This record gives sequence, C-alpha cells and structure tokens, in this order.
Amino acid sequence: QVQLVESGGGLVQPGGSLRLSCVASGSIFSIYDMGWYRQAPGKQRVLVARITSGGITNYSDSVKGRFTISKDNAKNTVYLQMSGLKPEDTAVYYCNTDPVLFPRAWGQGTQVTVSS
Repeated sequence: QVQLVESGGGLVQPGGSLRLSCVASGSIFSIYDMGWYRQAPGKQRVLVARITSGGITNYSDSVKGRFTISKDNAKNTVYLQMSGLKPEDTAVYYCNTDPVLFPRAWGQGTQVTVSS
C-alpha cells in the first residue's frame, strides 16, 4: 500500500518562497510520473507540476517560471520549490502519481497560505 506524506507548507507573505516535500512509502518515483496538485477552498484539485520517471518536468501556466519540481529517488522524495508566491497560490498541496494510480494514497496535504 503506497502512502504519501506531504510537508513544508506554512504562512508566507506575497513574493516569498516555500519548499514542499512529499515522501513515499515505496520506491515509486523511479517508476511512475509524479505530480504536485493543489486544491483551493471551494475548488477542484488541479495538477500544477509534474515530473516524469526520467526527470522531465512540466508546469501549469499558473505556476510556470515560479515553481520547480524535483525528486530524489534514493530518498523516495519529490519536492516543489515555490517562489514568487501570490495570494492565489493559497491552497492545500498534495502529491500523487500523474495520472493518479493510487487514489487511496492521497495524504493530508500541506497547507500553503500566502497573505500579508
């Protein structure tokens, strides 16, 4: 059973930075494409960044140029470096495969709040 645990969120001022981490219970990052998703209040969860098993990255237009996804297969960890944060980035952030192959593996997520 795959388990995913996100961390690193917090309260940050506009323009600030945060680094999120997602640790998996198994060595899935070397096998599957992974994504960072976010869900803002009252909205659906959406994919904002993805990294293939081979390390190719893609971003949604809303975060392109500000967020960077990376991974460390040896540590079973995927990261999301966020900079130039905006109030509209406020959401709960989750990781999972892309496409979602482990729907039961959604973690609690990590809250990111961007506010002055």
